[in-house]
Amino acid sequence: MIAPSRRDILWSSAALAGATENKMKLAIHQTTSAAAGYRKSLEGWAKAGIELVELTDAMLDGFLKTEDLSAAKRVLTDHGLTAVQGAVGVSGLWEPNPNRGAAFASLKKRCEMYAQLGLKNVYATTFCTQKVSLEDYKSVPGSMHEAGEIAKQFGLALRVEFIRQSTFISTLPTLLKMTRAAGHASVTPMFDFYHFLTGWSKMEDLDLLRQGEIAHVHIQDVPDLPRELLDSATRVIPGDGVAPLALVLNALAKKGYDGPLSVELFLPQFQQGDPFRVAREIREKTEAVMRQALVF
Repeated sequence: MIAPSRRDILWSSAALAGATENKMKLAIHQTTSAAAGYRKSLEGWAKAGIELVELTDAMLDGFLKTEDLSAAKRVLTDHGLTAVQGAVGVSGLWEPNPNRGAAFASLKKRCEMYAQLGLKNVYATTFCTQKVSLEDYKSVPGSMHEAGEIAKQFGLALRVEFIRQSTFISTLPTLLKMTRAAGHASVTPMFDFYHFLTGWSKMEDLDLLRQGEIAHVHIQDVPDLPRELLDSATRVIPGDGVAPLALVLNALAKKGYDGPLSVELFLPQFQQGDPFRVAREIREKTEAVMRQALVF
């Protein structure tokens, strides 16, 4: 179960007592309202007072079947929304595989699209299911550097998200090692509460972070279930679970993070719900958590 230990509670109390001045900003990831589509999700969220949003490739592509990129951009600007990041939806970028060339071509196409929308940041995950060896990690820094060059061509920063189910890069320490070795200013690690708290990463891993190293954060809570039963669909709104959110938020703040906290949920009750009502509930509960952690 994801619950703070006595040590964590003591650590959290001490951390909050010496909280930093770094403040964070609420955002919502479009996956959260997947069934509503590109336009309706953004319109509903804006009505609920959301200002920062994170776009997905799938929902943008769905919109572009009948509209163009100019129309997609107007949906954002007309509703006072800022897209803080976009998911490229490209796999096979990091691990050795025969389709890596095609993956980089897809990355370039997606970066060009997001740049036309006015975005400054995109992200790719480390999702991988193939069996890998120690030798396979040697090529990752080079691949990340190459991906960074592609993003840089379009004035974009590329964030990399470790995925707990990945057979390749599934923990914070491994991701940090790879992005640091890549040595590219446009390539930075990002952090996801679900993948951190339910995977192989440890609380102590947060001490490994350098000041300002984390570039973006996805936030969710975790229900009180055996860890073996947790998957993406068990993510809940921050404040509705048992994860030590304030503890982790304050640790990130002490490492200089003051960017968006993007709520990303997969449960049908959210994805198929009314975007306005879902966003209103997310805003109320998540901002309460942020206040508790002294980062709002």
